[in-house]
Amino acid sequence: MTLKLLVCVKRVPMTGGKIVLTADEQEISTRHLGFTISPHEECGVEQAVQLIERNGGESVVLTLGPAEAIEQIRDAMALGIDRGIHLQVEEEWDPEATAEAIVAALRSDEAATGPFDLVLFGNESADSGGYQVGLRVAHALGRPCATGLKGLEVSGGAARCEQEIAGGRDVYVLPLPAVATILEGLNLPRYPSVPGRMRAGRKPVETTFPARPASRLERLRLVVPEGQSKQAEVLGQGPAAAPAVVEILRGLGVV
Repeated sequence: MTLKLLVCVKRVPMTGGKIVLTADEQEISTRHLGFTISPHEECGVEQAVQLIERNGGESVVLTLGPAEAIEQIRDAMALGIDRGIHLQVEEEWDPEATAEAIVAALRSDEAATGPFDLVLFGNESADSGGYQVGLRVAHALGRPCATGLKGLEVSGGAARCEQEIAGGRDVYVLPLPAVATILEGLNLPRYPSVPGRMRAGRKPVETTFPARPASRLERLRLVVPEGQSKQAEVLGQGPAAAPAVVEILRGLGVV
């Protein structure tokens, strides 16, 4: 069977970068940050490409974000995604509003080009880590959903989903259409090639400007978690440091 797949991604600060908040503690200051998509979502994009390569059909990437998020859409297209949907907004939306906008865009696309067999999300985004959007979309659509997947295959009108547990894996079989959230490590994402990037520039992207629904959630403030501090102690210089090193090793039970 040929497939029609949608993979949803989010423009987030590059992992490993220093996160600084704005003065009002309501947003992340992005002045000195580079951007990418979350590692879980990279695996979601790769899985969508692999499933289409094996089964045929069409893959679509969707993101809700600022004008600059077109970069992440083009990056996904360079890996093999066929077309893009950009829900352009200029500020961060909460999970409830984000899911509502995705559902509206998905239904509009399905009315024009047919239903999506599978909608893929990263298990959570690398910035806010809310774990909510995929589940909210599945609930709104009334479609079965499996989360935190480390294995995903499609065959005979069903998706075989694998979750890692202690000592093995749980396996769920979902009838299509379905929704799934992907964990990093499900696959090894490929790197975009130069021809792939050139083709990505010619692939179609539909841009819309959704109106933000009235929010029923209130953000009080953001907090950056405290990092683990590291200290270095100088034990001495040259041979004079040897006794101190021996004492450290004795304290560790090594000698």
